[in-house]
Amino acid sequence: MSAVETIRARLLEMQDPGYQTFQQKLLPNIPPEKVIGVRIPALRALARELAGTPAAADFLACLPHEYYEENNLHGFLLERISDYDTALAKVEAFLPCIDNWATCDTISPRVFAKNTDRLLEPVRRWIASDQTYTIRYGLGMLMRYYLDQQFRPEYLAWAGSVTSEEYYVQMMVAWYFATALAKQPRAAWPWVAEPRLSPWVRAKAVQKALESRRITPEQKQALRALRETF
Repeated sequence: MSAVETIRARLLEMQDPGYQTFQQKLLPNIPPEKVIGVRIPALRALARELAGTPAAADFLACLPHEYYEENNLHGFLLERISDYDTALAKVEAFLPCIDNWATCDTISPRVFAKNTDRLLEPVRRWIASDQTYTIRYGLGMLMRYYLDQQFRPEYLAWAGSVTSEEYYVQMMVAWYFATALAKQPRAAWPWVAEPRLSPWVRAKAVQKALESRRITPEQKQALRALRETF
């Protein structure tokens, strides 16, 4: 049995039927039979066990994968790579294989946080992609690493320039601006106060901001007043 087959057999042994049913409902664009039903902590524990082994190397070289959980395990193995160039190359090889929002939003190699200056160029390139989950991943990285000390106002324009009819891209743009309203309210406010974004994204960003605990009561009052003008 190959290393890939061995790992797949272990995933199948870890199946939780109740969790499988729950996950299938959250992933409408994934065929139900492609979801095994393995909880995230169990996948992370398996990644810790496999990281750095020949079996992990074989698994990472075998793309595309068959199951949703195999994709998540792949991402968790990438998170444990300590060399930035290696992690980046393997993430870029994996991005075209991502086919759902959950896998996309889960992956973030730890080494990226230590190399945010170098990560900016790939982030901008991912955002400019024509692939749904590559765009979403780039926006996620922009939101994760560049709305605090690394923030620059032009990053709002990067996110605001994304034009896509894909639901999972539009939702990430909205999520980005809702988060920006919490972390960089002065710079982000004009992006929702003025009709710079598409009507749908603008409305969703305001909605998500109103649902956020990080938005102050005063901000929410202003957002509710703004929403009345839409």
